[in-house]
Amino acid sequence: MHIVPIRRCNIDCGYCNEYDKVSKPVPTETMTQRIDHLGSLGTSVVAFSGGEPLLHPDLDGLIRRIRSHGMMAGLITNGYLLSPKRIGALNDAGLDFMQISIDNIEPDEVSKKSLRLLDKKLQWLQEHATFDININSVLGGGIKNPEDARTINRRARELGFSTSIGIIHDGSGGLKPLGAQERSVFEGVTREISGTWQISKNLYSGIRGFQENLADGKPNSWQCRAGARYLYICEDGLVHYCSQQRGYPAVPLESYTTADIDRELVTPKPCAPFCTIGCVHRVSTMDFWRKPQREPDPAAPLSGEVLSSQ
Repeated sequence: MHIVPIRRCNIDCGYCNEYDKVSKPVPTETMTQRIDHLGSLGTSVVAFSGGEPLLHPDLDGLIRRIRSHGMMAGLITNGYLLSPKRIGALNDAGLDFMQISIDNIEPDEVSKKSLRLLDKKLQWLQEHATFDININSVLGGGIKNPEDARTINRRARELGFSTSIGIIHDGSGGLKPLGAQERSVFEGVTREISGTWQISKNLYSGIRGFQENLADGKPNSWQCRAGARYLYICEDGLVHYCSQQRGYPAVPLESYTTADIDRELVTPKPCAPFCTIGCVHRVSTMDFWRKPQREPDPAAPLSGEVLSSQ
């Protein structure tokens, strides 16, 4: 599951709708209570996202709290705030994995998450980090030069990191099919990833068959397990299906139970065919065998409104 400890971010990317410039960190005591409840639900992996989670002043303590429950601790960051000292603190806290998405080689009005600005941070990670690192390159969402993804992917593998490539939504959370050049880069990078040793190191990122249809703007037929196998907890402590469906089911985490999980496991999500959220696809893929999905029982109590398709 993903949990947001702060909505504020230190940069602003044109395709992102998951940040602001004013929010304060969620109080440490509140975050600790949420982590404890996730432990009671049997959660196995908790990843901090944002905003920029490294802006939370007590992030290291929150990582330790996750690990105290035997859960894996992850961090999705833009990488700007990393330093050798900060990386060492994350090591000591017990961080298991980190993901950084790098969008281009040179910063522009769409994204500041650029290889030129982050390469020194990547070198520090190579030298000091004891946790796993995944570098995600992206296509779509207004990224100007698709060829940048090849360079980013190769540089990350050169440093010994696992890599992935994602097709990102636009600023409204919608999907746009890849153009001819983007499609060529997507296929090339995918072949490079598949042809390296790292596919055996990170099988989770290797689940990417769903991206073939997304690249062409075609729907996927799958069973989304958001709200069950995957939870997104916003800074207000509400459970949502994912970052792009904030507002559904919008149940307070402290009242979320295994009954909610059982219901959402089999509840179809109308937005699923064109979903670009890779982590939800991947965890759901590993659960395809479990149960078919069905329409919700009208007589059963609902946790929120039925969401509309993107």
